[in-house]
Order: sequence, then C-alpha cells, then structure tokens
Amino acid sequence: MEIFTSWPSWAHAEGPLAAALPERTVDALRDAVAFARRRHGVQQRPTGRPYLEHLLEALEVAVRGAGLSDRDVLVSIVLHDVLEDTPCTEAEVARRFGPEVGALVRWVTKPPGGAKADYLASLVKAPPKAVLVKLADRVSNVQELQRMPWRFQRRYYLETVAYVMPLAGAHPWFAQWFGDWRGRWRRVERWPA
Repeated sequence: MEIFTSWPSWAHAEGPLAAALPERTVDALRDAVAFARRRHGVQQRPTGRPYLEHLLEALEVAVRGAGLSDRDVLVSIVLHDVLEDTPCTEAEVARRFGPEVGALVRWVTKPPGGAKADYLASLVKAPPKAVLVKLADRVSNVQELQRMPWRFQRRYYLETVAYVMPLAGAHPWFAQWFGDWRGRWRRVERWPA
C-alpha cells in the first residue's frame, strides 16, 4: 500500500505535475493551490500539520496514484474543503474556476448541520467526477490513520468501510488501494466501541 506524502508544498508538487500534465492544467492547479492557501490560512489538520499538506496529498493520490488528469477533477481536489471549512462560497469557486469545479466541490461538502452519515450515504448519487474527488480526499485522510487517537481511528475506519469503499468499486486503482488498506487495518473491527 503506497503512502502519498512526498508533495508537502507546491515546490515539491510542481515538477512532478509538470511532467505528468499539460501546462494549462498545471497553471490551473497553481492558481487553485494559491487560492486554497489563502482561504485555509493557518488552519491545521488534526495532526497539527498545515492544512495545505492534506490538499497536496490528495492531489498526489489522484495524479501519481490513480493517474487522473482531468483538470476540473484535480482543481476540485485542491479546493474540496473550501466550502466546508472557510467562508468561501460555491459562487466564488465557480466564478474563479468554472461551474463544474463549483458543482464538484459542492458535492463533496458536508451540508451545515447535516449528519455526516447522511452526507456520506448521499455520495452514491454523486457524479463520477465528484466521487473521484472524495476518494482522493479519503485516501489522504486514512493513509496515516495511526497518527490519530484510537477512538477516532475506529470510527473513521468503520465509516470508510461502510460509505467510501463501496464508491471505489467503479475505480480499479482506488478499489485496490482501499482493499490493501482495509487488510492492514481490519484489526480495528475487533476494537470495543
């Protein structure tokens, strides 16, 4: 099971992206990373690492791992948390990056006040491109799950198995990655609630 943490900054990501993607896509990603950096500001992941690292990890999963190259999917991966975690609006994302990116980011945004399980269950109705955004996000979130407290590990593992892994079935690379990941983490199923 490969871990995707070799792009902790844009400086680390830009060269591999330029080798794998058209220049226009790399330019759009550069703009999206700068936008996300401004929007997320000093936010940190629960592990204490800068939030931008998560966005670049998810991008690395998509490009290096899954071999994705669709500009709108990749830009949406970088921006996937701006609606949920910042004051940014879908209209602002759509104006800057196009209506498809705005719609994809909305699909992967948990509605305010909504139950997380309901939101995750609704992703079975999401467009395939939105599913790809969610899958890349979740690989980044679970690849180093051991950094989190054990209760969080158990909850997040069970949530991933129940809601996210079924979405991966139509995407062979993601299905394989999550299958390998589940094999390494299956012991969590025996942990007390």
